[in-house]
Amino acid sequence: MCGITGFVDFSRNSTLSDLKAMTHVIEHRGPDDVGTEWFDTHACSLGLGFRRLAIIDLSPLGHQPMHNPADGCWIVFNGEVYNFKEIRKELEGNGHAFISHSDTEVILKAYQHWGMSCVDRFIGMFAMALYNPKEDKLILLRDRAGVKPLYYHWNEKILLFGSELKTFHRHPQFKKEIDLTALSSYFQFGYVPAPASIFKNTYKLSPGHYLILDLKSKEIQIHKYWDAADAYQLPKLNISLKEAENKTEEILTSAFQYRMISDVPVGVFLSGGYDSSCVTALLQKNSATKIKTFTIAASHLGTDHHEQICSFQEAMDIIPELSTIYDEPFGDSSAVPTTLVSRVARKHVTVALSADGGDELFAGYPRHRKSLNQLKKLNRIPNGLSGLLSKIVSVTDQPLSVANRRDKLKEVLFDSDPIHRFMIINQAFTASESSRLIGNKNEIRKKNFLISAENFDKNLDLLSGILLLEYKTYLADDILQKVDRATMSVGLEGREPLIDHRILEWTAQLPSAMKMDSVQQKILLKNIVHKYIPSSIMERPKMGFGIPLKDWMKGNLKDLFMEMMNDQALQSSGLLNVQEIKELREDYLNNKLYNFERIWFLFIFQQWYKRWMQN
Repeated sequence: MCGITGFVDFSRNSTLSDLKAMTHVIEHRGPDDVGTEWFDTHACSLGLGFRRLAIIDLSPLGHQPMHNPADGCWIVFNGEVYNFKEIRKELEGNGHAFISHSDTEVILKAYQHWGMSCVDRFIGMFAMALYNPKEDKLILLRDRAGVKPLYYHWNEKILLFGSELKTFHRHPQFKKEIDLTALSSYFQFGYVPAPASIFKNTYKLSPGHYLILDLKSKEIQIHKYWDAADAYQLPKLNISLKEAENKTEEILTSAFQYRMISDVPVGVFLSGGYDSSCVTALLQKNSATKIKTFTIAASHLGTDHHEQICSFQEAMDIIPELSTIYDEPFGDSSAVPTTLVSRVARKHVTVALSADGGDELFAGYPRHRKSLNQLKKLNRIPNGLSGLLSKIVSVTDQPLSVANRRDKLKEVLFDSDPIHRFMIINQAFTASESSRLIGNKNEIRKKNFLISAENFDKNLDLLSGILLLEYKTYLADDILQKVDRATMSVGLEGREPLIDHRILEWTAQLPSAMKMDSVQQKILLKNIVHKYIPSSIMERPKMGFGIPLKDWMKGNLKDLFMEMMNDQALQSSGLLNVQEIKELREDYLNNKLYNFERIWFLFIFQQWYKRWMQN
């Protein structure tokens, strides 16, 4: 795990000092080594920067940027290709020689041998920049699910790229202008969906995509090489539940074992839920030594467990740091406990497995059942009548501290697509409420969040469509980014054993009834876990990472809250409807707010704005 950054500057105004500054600011992602390379080409200045967290091949031979003398290509690479040994063996059979034991060198040789189709062979998580001087191209590539982040800024004179947005702030040509459409998305969902970012002309490279910048023509082309939707559009398999369990466990075991490949100690985040228990149980079953686990008691699994009771003060101390760790507004409050457990794990290991993705693969969120029931009722209304009803429903503005059910109903009725309806039902703020927060700016597009949902197969059953959407949006842009920033903030590599594309490609073809029925959720996964852990233990209340933020922000942390949310602070950006937010703030302080997320999202934005726009 590492951090990458760099630029292509057609104006040639960038300096080596700029490159070093961009690289230095992500030292937390790679405290073990640093590297930069500078190129003056006929068309531009090009810089590659790298910070290393040594995981595979700890020797200096794993240093980056790495060069392949055979074809002249250079690479900076963040992540892991877990099956690199198999790929290396195949390449050696085709005459390629290696000097290191790193997966980075395997990527370079694979690109030399197969071109861009090499990515189809990779099992892993990755974000990389590859400079091909012979073809005058810079290639940016991101893994299939989006485990590893990759941002870029493009204004036709310069392309900046980096693992985190904070690298761009260190380049003098970066203009930090807030994109109001992205800000509206943030208030609705608590994150900014790819490919947008909070800044204009600045983007996330979407998962499963690669970007090619032609240094001669200055043209950018973006290509999709993988899409979860393709698997969901295949016919459902006609197999028994027992057959599905056996095959699923086989694929899970392979994926989990790959994530244990490392030259440094590896552990597992264990919450007591089905996902982390599944990862731990299957790993322990196949391991002669005890797996290191972190967080809660795990005696039944027979692991080497580390439990640390963190004080409220330790958790509260993280909150002022959130805007630095998450350099884009990020409203998922579980970032606090995730950062805490990362700090605990880093004392013992350099790699930690985080069992995210189970809810998106096997239908585990409570909102899946609740929303499905609501959508089924809405779908009984004919489209024509639904549109008519949306015009009839009258909506009057009310305080933002109160759920405007008529507003949400109107938006749901207006949009007949069930996948869009699912998104609307589960928003923190509706699109119109978000517009009110930003003063009804004309440039805000109402449906800015639907980028990932536009091309879904209309023939998908409703649950499959919901799971596909969650995988492409909430998982990629919230959960995976939360874990990446939290772990990397302390130089810990976070691996995602359930985010193996082979698992998605398999589970997408399984009938939805194997995932959720009228009584149970996560049916398939639970059946596998119950083979190793009694259901009587698993059905106990989950010991999660809950913290009383709602009380802290008007108690011990009230001074910080008011520093960010006082009238002057609210006016400072010139973007917000101050009167609306003042009423929301007072309702929260007077216990009249029904949804804490609303005030938390605003607090986080204010904290982010002060850190990145006023400094």
